[in-house]
Amino acid sequence: MELYHGSDRIISKPLYGGGRPYNDYGPGFYCTKNLELAYEWACTDHYTGFANKYVLDDTGLVTINLNSRKYHILNWLAVLLDNRIFDIAAPLPRQAKKYILDNFLPDYKSSDILVGYRADDSYFSFARAFLNNTITLEQLGRAMHLGKLGEQVVIRSVRAYEALMYLGAAPAIRGVWYARRMARDKAARDAFRTVQKETPLLDAVYIVDIIREKWQNDDPRIQ
Repeated sequence: MELYHGSDRIISKPLYGGGRPYNDYGPGFYCTKNLELAYEWACTDHYTGFANKYVLDDTGLVTINLNSRKYHILNWLAVLLDNRIFDIAAPLPRQAKKYILDNFLPDYKSSDILVGYRADDSYFSFARAFLNNTITLEQLGRAMHLGKLGEQVVIRSVRAYEALMYLGAAPAIRGVWYARRMARDKAARDAFRTVQKETPLLDAVYIVDIIREKWQNDDPRIQ
């Protein structure tokens, strides 16, 4: 598969173990199949970056796609909670985090490649709202598609790093791509605020219902 990585520099040889440990899905090299997203991720309001291009031979590699039908939104949330560091002050969100990790965390650490939603600050705010019992399970699932913030492909293992071949890099002009990045983020936030204002159905499911009713990973209601 062809992959792109947005960065402030050219990365011809990604270094195994070089990623930050508290990224969405843990240590790894975070890429996208979408060139435009790579351009956007490469820029900030201060610098112009590069969209690095690679080809990955995934033959024989173990891939876990959290967006496939084998998994559900609580699996994605559990992986996120297993890696991102954030403060939880209230008792219910603390209990919710523990319940999700205990019951919905897949064995993702055995994978060579992990695919899933990108959880920037916008998406993480959706997860926080769910833990705080202010949005429903259905709203959380719908929120993941808002703003089209994108899907990321994470290179996790030594084998996967070795199967990644560098093809070159193209400059991502800050004046063009940073504005698009901010517009995409704003679209996600605006759409989420619209969801928050909705009146949920009477039978809507919140995290407190999942805990009280002891839902498990194979519960058909999650799908």
